[in-house]
Amino acid sequence: MADRRKRATIREVAQATGLSPAAVSYALRGIQTSEETQERVRAAAAELGYEAHPIARALASGRTDLVGLLCGSLEDYWQQSLATGIGRALLDRGRYALIVDAGGDPERELALARRLRDQRVDGLIVQPLDPSAALWADLAEALPVVSIGDALLGGQSQGEVVFDNRTGVTLALEHLRDLGHRHVGVLTPTGDSTPDRPADVHVHAEADRLGLRAEVAVAPQSLEGSTAAAHRMLDRPGRPTAVFCFSDVIAYGVYAATRDLGLAVPGDVAVCGYDNHPMSALLTPPLTTVDWDIGGIVESAVRLVCDVIDGKPRRRRVVREPTLFARASTEPAGA
Repeated sequence: MADRRKRATIREVAQATGLSPAAVSYALRGIQTSEETQERVRAAAAELGYEAHPIARALASGRTDLVGLLCGSLEDYWQQSLATGIGRALLDRGRYALIVDAGGDPERELALARRLRDQRVDGLIVQPLDPSAALWADLAEALPVVSIGDALLGGQSQGEVVFDNRTGVTLALEHLRDLGHRHVGVLTPTGDSTPDRPADVHVHAEADRLGLRAEVAVAPQSLEGSTAAAHRMLDRPGRPTAVFCFSDVIAYGVYAATRDLGLAVPGDVAVCGYDNHPMSALLTPPLTTVDWDIGGIVESAVRLVCDVIDGKPRRRRVVREPTLFARASTEPAGA
């Protein structure tokens, strides 16, 4: 008969180390004990073959080691990359990401947020579609909430990784202005409830300063939806000579629309994105875009949520600064 060795208990680890079961539990969780004690306890646990049962550990500690990641739309390739990075970074910290997709629907987003809370995740990272929803304040009272991209209305989150959208917009519009473009279309997924309103606030302010005519329209972060929005913007007389997109996947929709309409990029329409997704450099022509350092965003968001969960001091707000990558999708107007 196969040897089915009995699972070692925490009491056996305590006896081997001369500590109390409570001290062993603290050491295994990395709290209220010295690093030397934690190393000694982990070594004894490994030698004895002790493994904490996840359900029992969650009941004892009040933690599940799960962090919810609520994505606005995983049809957006940049958000897919962000989710992958956050999942791996959490795993490196001994935690697991529970990733859910709102599919661009604010009502679905709120329903999923409630479900993650009810599943007792230790914390929540969200890329909010509706940052003004009252639910965020309620959630922040129940668990640590860290937002990416937009601040939650009223500063209700315990942490936020936000983008310096004014600088990002300025880089893109100044680049297009310097190339001689004066009529710029802007495609944005931003809804009316977004407090920062980067499309309406920053685009119009910077366009006025630069002497540009900015034409703003809403486009979903999906290839099909953004292609339809680009069709409406470009399939008419007096169309913009350049289109600035608040997501690279929206820019991909502009490429698709220009192909359908027989327009050339950048000869007929210059195109600028806002994510610097790796695919953007592989397009024909390669896409000019604004980069936000996705690795830095991942590191900041994961550090913030883990520090809140662990009760460590932290910076509450991290602001990401942009860099413009000028590529062949933009060239002088009329060239």
